[in-house]
Amino acid sequence: MSNAMPAIQALNQAFLSDHLLPAQRAANRLSTEDLLELFQQLSTTDMIHLWDGLTLDVASLVLQKLPEKKVRQVLQRGDPVYTARVLVRLPDNERQQKMQLVDSSRQRELSALVQYPEDSAGGLMDPRFLPLNASLTVREVLHRIRKFKPRFTRQLYIIDGEGKLQGMVEMHRLALAEAADTLYELAQSVPGFVTALATREEVVQLLETHRVTDLPVVDIAGRLIGIIRYDALVDAVREESSIDILTMVGASRDERALSSVGFVVRKRLPWLSINLLTAFLAAAVVGLFESTIAQFTALAVLLPVVAGQSGNTGAQALAVTMRGLALREIGTSQWLRVAWKEVGAAFVNGVAIALLTSLGVLVWSSSVGLALVIASSMVIAMVAAAFSGAIIPVALASLGQDPAQSSSIILTTVTDVVGFFAFLGIATVLSGML
Repeated sequence: MSNAMPAIQALNQAFLSDHLLPAQRAANRLSTEDLLELFQQLSTTDMIHLWDGLTLDVASLVLQKLPEKKVRQVLQRGDPVYTARVLVRLPDNERQQKMQLVDSSRQRELSALVQYPEDSAGGLMDPRFLPLNASLTVREVLHRIRKFKPRFTRQLYIIDGEGKLQGMVEMHRLALAEAADTLYELAQSVPGFVTALATREEVVQLLETHRVTDLPVVDIAGRLIGIIRYDALVDAVREESSIDILTMVGASRDERALSSVGFVVRKRLPWLSINLLTAFLAAAVVGLFESTIAQFTALAVLLPVVAGQSGNTGAQALAVTMRGLALREIGTSQWLRVAWKEVGAAFVNGVAIALLTSLGVLVWSSSVGLALVIASSMVIAMVAAAFSGAIIPVALASLGQDPAQSSSIILTTVTDVVGFFAFLGIATVLSGML
């Protein structure tokens, strides 16, 4: 008589009908070999009832070793959502082979359930995790870890009888606990989790908020379906950062290095057109002072100096403010404090740079008036650029827009217009000293 015979007798049809949950819990404690033998002896209906109550790690091992006939029955008649979660734990080629055993409509249903958008939490998660019940002892948990050899993690997650996320246990606490202690005694609350369709931005936000190394993923009912591992979290942060870089300069967040020419043109051309209009706006400001520039040609030489310094100042303020918003270090209501800090820093830096610049201009041109013009305009331009760099992303965020979207294009326009107007305006007023 095999080791499975006592369990087979306990899991007869009456027991399955009247005590389904205890039967499912008992089945999860059997070895894979005993479960396979049990499945062979049960009717299809009883087998499906039992199948739908197996933990994902147990079910995936069973599915890999079941005969084709039983696999077809399980995939065709088992709960499709649960079955899809088991399938997604298998290697791609093996999953495809098993899905070929069912009819086309079931294939389409399961295929839709195992796939998530690439930039969603479901697309980032690892579905191969070790689900644990709070009633398990430390001895039993360690046995399951040795048996199923899950990918190393710092946390193990606890689920209830319906698969809903209940808590977690850190590995170091498990290692230091007594063998008879239960997970219920060691459990901690989960600091954060996401739903499967959460965006990459939400994943990064939770990572920065809770400083986690693993992030559990649940479905709409709260059932644990996967874990976003540390390396995937790092990749998500890197991807999100690169997207911000793209959107700041008007490129599409969907664009890749090898995107087609047509796609790139469609995404970039509108923003390049806007940038052209803003460039004409800056040129129009210069045109207002055409006579002053014609009279004092040295002004044309110094215009790029003012524009360059104000542009760099604005870019620094923009980068720091956007980082603060992205990491939730600041909120939009703190715009005044952020702006005041950036303006104060820009004023001090502006005075220091203005002194150096005016000294160089004085040596180069021997004109006190020209040195005074560039010094005063440098301070004004840098202060205005810092204020703009702090305000633009905050304003976009408060309007419900992506604060990274083309911020640098708007900032460049503001810094050029203000810098040119300040420099040439002061030069016009002080033209008698030039």
